[in-house]
Amino acid sequence: MNATNTEEQNGSLDPVKWILVIGLLAAAVVGNYIYGEEISVLIRVIGVLAAVGIAAAIATQTVKGRDAVNFAKESRLEVRKVVWPTRKEATNTTLIVLAATAFMALVLWGLDGILVRVVGFITGIRM
Repeated sequence: MNATNTEEQNGSLDPVKWILVIGLLAAAVVGNYIYGEEISVLIRVIGVLAAVGIAAAIATQTVKGRDAVNFAKESRLEVRKVVWPTRKEATNTTLIVLAATAFMALVLWGLDGILVRVVGFITGIRM
């Protein structure tokens, strides 16, 4: 393997590609703003989507872009491996959380009432 292939695989053109991606996205935003009154919404949406699509295609050709695509693929595979709870399990868990939250709210409300009376007694201020 020669030095040129190694440089291309490591992404020596990545900064140029990222500048091009940022330029395309900025052009989409600015163009949409400038031509907001003159061109129909449909044409502007198609133009913005085309610019974003081209920018995404260029971004996936960089080292970080390839890493992001691989991460997304691996994440999708991991989500398929998850054992999701049944509807009954999810409902029961939700009810337990609601009951525990209500209980703690009542405990804190009671402690607050007691502390207000204690502080009022100590300071002589009646509430």
